[in-house]
Amino acid sequence: MDRPEYRCLLISDFTIQTFAGYLENDRELPGIKSIIAPYDQIHQVFANKYLPCRQKKPEIAVVWGQPEKASESFHHLTHYKPTSIEDTLKEVDHYSSQIVSLSNRVKHIFVPAWVCPACHRGYGMLDMRKGGLAYTLMHMNLRLSENLSKISNIYLLDTQKWVIQAGEKAFSSKLWYMSKIPFGNEVFKEAVQDIKSALRGTMGNARKLIILDLDDTLWGGVVGEVGWKNLKLGGHDPVGEAFADFQQAVKSYLNRGIVLGIVSKNEERIALEAMENHPEMVLKREDFAGWRINRQDKAQNILELCKELNLGLQSTVFIDDNPVERYRVQSALPEVLVPEWPKNKMLYKSTLHRLRCFDTPSTSTEDLNRKNIYSAERKRRESQKMLVSPDDWLKSLEMVLKVENFNDTNLQRTHQLFNKTNQMNLSTRRMTEPELLTWVEENNHHLWTLRVSDKFGDSGLTGIISLEVEGKKGRIADFILSCRVMGRQIEETMLHILIEYSKIKGIEKICAKYLPTPKNKPCLDFFQRSGFHYDSKTNLFIWNTRDNYPFPKHILISK
Repeated sequence: MDRPEYRCLLISDFTIQTFAGYLENDRELPGIKSIIAPYDQIHQVFANKYLPCRQKKPEIAVVWGQPEKASESFHHLTHYKPTSIEDTLKEVDHYSSQIVSLSNRVKHIFVPAWVCPACHRGYGMLDMRKGGLAYTLMHMNLRLSENLSKISNIYLLDTQKWVIQAGEKAFSSKLWYMSKIPFGNEVFKEAVQDIKSALRGTMGNARKLIILDLDDTLWGGVVGEVGWKNLKLGGHDPVGEAFADFQQAVKSYLNRGIVLGIVSKNEERIALEAMENHPEMVLKREDFAGWRINRQDKAQNILELCKELNLGLQSTVFIDDNPVERYRVQSALPEVLVPEWPKNKMLYKSTLHRLRCFDTPSTSTEDLNRKNIYSAERKRRESQKMLVSPDDWLKSLEMVLKVENFNDTNLQRTHQLFNKTNQMNLSTRRMTEPELLTWVEENNHHLWTLRVSDKFGDSGLTGIISLEVEGKKGRIADFILSCRVMGRQIEETMLHILIEYSKIKGIEKICAKYLPTPKNKPCLDFFQRSGFHYDSKTNLFIWNTRDNYPFPKHILISK
């Protein structure tokens, strides 16, 4: 598979070549080609769009400045000259506006927050009071965050975490005086990892599912041997407390929209009994979207569970204390992320929090409600087992599909679906919010969003269809459906909606061009069985609107 690569403009007021080297040579995807702006000319780079570095059409930018150069008032404060916080914040506003001016020129901008070397104690015991160095810098970063967070494709990154991770190697006076490099290499390495993680999130590659082992992973001991009453979990035992804290940390990820599952070699009845009855159990049965608790191969169980949840392996993290099981899953399912797991149980929580694979550019209402959505989905699966006929099952769901025009209210979730959905995605085009708004504003472009609900609950905004019209012809630009509602004939209903609209507007022919990616073959499979005619010469799926498109009668369309 080709290595995706971004052209990245590096704008800084210090020598940034070392950081550029780490950025380009890091083996994690995506690849990055650095374009280095002139040294210490941040303001000039913002102002002059004709500079050679900006003519190379970068897709992303990193703007990494030092606070004393962004604000003259703060520079004076570092020399213990009294300054006004109001004047300092005005300078931050000006600096912010320059960054914002670049936001329509690149897809994403990353801005490391300002930090000061730890050796500069400022006013010591008074430094956190008004007029102190630390006090002022905190307000500067807060103002910078408030200004930049208004623009959806600009992200302020936490430099302080990189400095803490680097420890004593974070700053080097020798590097500064010899090369005008303020940070040690460890800070740059941490920065690269955070920026790569953020880019993967914007590409829709954030992980969505954590699959966990049970024995010695969620609790201490083998439940089948010692019984649930004798598990190490909670209480005054330090290891038991560590397991309870780890469970609490795992559960907190539900609030981020992460789905939880279990794959464990155990007897299901005994394992579920432990979850329901142990008084210190934080995670309960209802917190998990699904499980495979049996003696079968864990790799096969993960495959089956992901298929049941309609989530790809590339969306999955598998956590297991056993290195043999980790190796088995890693070897058989390379798309699954299998982090190295510590032997020390007291490090479980911190190891989970260090994972960078869950970063996303935004969080929607649907994300926050994902636990309830998957709980409802589990009830649907259970109801399906009770009905022999798939048609009877679909009819029993009492599905309602609500069609909405694109608007400010659904902008965030629509943008998120564009950039996160991989499997049922016709063209897999990724757009920033400004790019999406620009596309929709064209007179011949039409976009609708779709909300799906049934008797078990509301799945939220889960679908997008868009049409580009040229005379009597229409081209399906986007056909996107969340994986969690695939396979219920919502796909057919989406095509029916598009064709009925086309008839009203006098469009005679609808076409769709499938653009393959490593993950969107389910979309190809659907169009191949959709009834659309495939023209191998043009590589298009085509429907003549003089023909009606079958409408699934068990779905109610609401507007």
